[in-house]
Amino acid sequence: MLVLLALTILVGVPLSQTSQGDLIFGILLSLLLVTGAVTVAHRRLLTVAVSMVAAATLILRWASFRSPESALRSWSDALAIVSLSTFTALVLVQVFREGPITTYRIQGSILVYLLIGFTWAVAYQLVHAVVPAAFSFAQGDPGPAHSRDPLIYYSFVTLTTVGYGDITPIHAIARSLAMAEALIGQLYPAILIARLVSMQISSSREG
Repeated sequence: MLVLLALTILVGVPLSQTSQGDLIFGILLSLLLVTGAVTVAHRRLLTVAVSMVAAATLILRWASFRSPESALRSWSDALAIVSLSTFTALVLVQVFREGPITTYRIQGSILVYLLIGFTWAVAYQLVHAVVPAAFSFAQGDPGPAHSRDPLIYYSFVTLTTVGYGDITPIHAIARSLAMAEALIGQLYPAILIARLVSMQISSSREG
């Protein structure tokens, strides 16, 4: 899942500028949602629920493939936020559970960080689709159909609190989302490191 998410962000986004870019991004996102639904949930009922939401997300997204500005895409984004948030919560539980520090736990912590940035990017895109003037773009508003790539970039710039200033939230909801993401971007690494150090000390004492 970590590999697919990294490919979606680092490969799917740059390739989206090509003629087949939207198709490639859609395929990577579909694989990400399917993989997450299959591997993240460990209980049958939870797996079924997550799989249903992921399936609905994919159906709506592919149904709106030729009409990115349709209401179907907005509903797809809303369901994608639910799916990605669920994946994030489930992985975070595994990262913070008791036990020794393993490679999988470290990979999970990185996955959570990337999922946070990606989830917020989808939330920004949904806000921009509902309120077109929610963001100010230095190079001109690309429109809801082409705002995905700039808003993914903006999300990770906000998460890491780099803040280049070429994209600015204007609407109150957009600003609230940006503030929340910036706070999480500061608090999550600090809490994660403190938790992992505490777990490592506890594991060493027990050993």
